[in-house]
Amino acid sequence: MYRRFGVLFAAVLGVTLTAAAPATADASHEQFPTEFSLPNGWQPEGIAISGTTAYFGSRADGSIYAADLRTGKGAVLAKGPGTPSLGMKVDSRKRLWVSGGTGGDGRVYDTRTGALLAKFQFATADTFVNDVVLTEKSAWFTDSRKAALYEVPLNLKPHRTLALTGDLVVTPGATNLNGIVTGLDGGLLAVQSNTGQLFRIDPRSGKTTNVNLHGQVLTNGDGLLREGRQLYVVQNRLNKVARYTLSRDGATLAAERTDARFDVPTTVAAFGKRLYLPNARFSTPPTPDTTYTVVAVDRP
Repeated sequence: MYRRFGVLFAAVLGVTLTAAAPATADASHEQFPTEFSLPNGWQPEGIAISGTTAYFGSRADGSIYAADLRTGKGAVLAKGPGTPSLGMKVDSRKRLWVSGGTGGDGRVYDTRTGALLAKFQFATADTFVNDVVLTEKSAWFTDSRKAALYEVPLNLKPHRTLALTGDLVVTPGATNLNGIVTGLDGGLLAVQSNTGQLFRIDPRSGKTTNVNLHGQVLTNGDGLLREGRQLYVVQNRLNKVARYTLSRDGATLAAERTDARFDVPTTVAAFGKRLYLPNARFSTPPTPDTTYTVVAVDRP
């Protein structure tokens, strides 16, 4: 079944799934569309890019959509479980790691076929598994309702829950820890959406330390992207992406970008000179006919 689906998906998308496109981009990528549509009613949140293919999860039912950055055209790669698909990343083995939101789980898909390779149930009550980052050995998931991270080994062995201590204070019922990336020193960095704080997390002990933002606040902080010392932060309801420079004494605001096409962007992924952000449109009541787009902008 999955082999037949993979052939159909390749035909619709116009790419060969067994040979990934190069991850690097030359000047030709400037001809790629700077905005394209997702299916009506999709309710996107997360984005991951591998080669010239971008993946988007649905908050509505957890399905996965794949689009070709060269054309903006795409197709549904995998049907969802009925619970959300939020933050996501693709690893070097072409597996898509997906945060399961209110489902309290993390899922792993084969990007070539859409097959579900594994599911990890982290929690069953008062949970919102929001984002994921990949390290050399593990995938780390945030839970916006709990002072915890979930670690899944890349070999898909059983997960563990890391209790968080230190500076982080979780507000019940709020969107707490959200976007997560690796830090400069082997630790992890995560933003707390409801307070606008950034935390360094020790992946061994779970100790959290407030990162000095030098007077700034990451209000509505959502998806994160780190490239070297540059940390990009999507501030969803502010319709803004900010760039901070990381150093030993914290993070300093370097630049900000907004765009008239932004409509509550949530997460971010990079290709070439561009950042790609899906518009979640949180302020628009969702219907099966609500339109959704992905916007590409130059880095701030």
